[in-house]
Amino acid sequence: MAEFTNQAILRYNNTVTNSNIVVGNIVQSLEISKTAVRTEYSADSDTTFVISLTNSGTTAYTGLTVTDNLGAYVWNETVLVPLAYIDGSLKYYINGVLQPDIEPTVGNSLIITGVNVPANGNTTLIYEVSPYSYAPLDANGAITNTATADGAGLAEPVAADEVITPVSGVQLSISKAISPATVTANGQVTYTFVIQNTGNAPADAALGAIVEDVFDPVLRNLTASYNGQTLTPGTDYTYDQTTGKFATTPGTITVAAAQYTRDGATGAIITTPSVGTLTVTGNI
Repeated sequence: MAEFTNQAILRYNNTVTNSNIVVGNIVQSLEISKTAVRTEYSADSDTTFVISLTNSGTTAYTGLTVTDNLGAYVWNETVLVPLAYIDGSLKYYINGVLQPDIEPTVGNSLIITGVNVPANGNTTLIYEVSPYSYAPLDANGAITNTATADGAGLAEPVAADEVITPVSGVQLSISKAISPATVTANGQVTYTFVIQNTGNAPADAALGAIVEDVFDPVLRNLTASYNGQTLTPGTDYTYDQTTGKFATTPGTITVAAAQYTRDGATGAIITTPSVGTLTVTGNI
């Protein structure tokens, strides 16, 4: 609510008299809200934002400018922008009816000009963004995204925030290597499995991650270790020497959460995965 004051002056016979000061308030008839379709984000997923403008007055607003700060924040006296607008994703609706495309201006913020809101009506702006290299990924991270509408007929800009947070969880991947690549009959071969966690939560024993494989040719005299520690058959893993089927037991494979740091020069987020190494050796 904007407040204004006014005072009159009376002049006569070289005399000046001031009136009392009156105070008035301007009640804003335009409201803005901003929501994310999904309030969690990850490094490889897009986020959809919805901005709603509602006009409760009897006069339309025309030519408004809507600005999205794309979650900008200050780091080491530098403004970092963690979200990037996806070109061509903006949709513009008035009272639920799709309007001709508006081409926004994109830089450190998203600027949408020429937005109209009818009397006793509403306007909706829908668009997509993707996380950029400055988007926090740790479990305590968050992006506060602010949308502001300004223009003729508004006593002051109206603004709305939406907070999105990184997906909390485990993100595992696995790779496999063999050594030597060429082995003689009855020779020894080693399979190495590297399990990486790029997520912000640990893959602990409760998660129950299991590594399964079927060795063909079947391995004899099989031994296994995880992160250099010898595994016990029947307790830490099972192996069928007839079929070659191998599987770790739930709780054997654990991997810590990834580590997140910043580039000291740019402020970009650097993800360092945590790694677990499973080694299986046997004779062919």
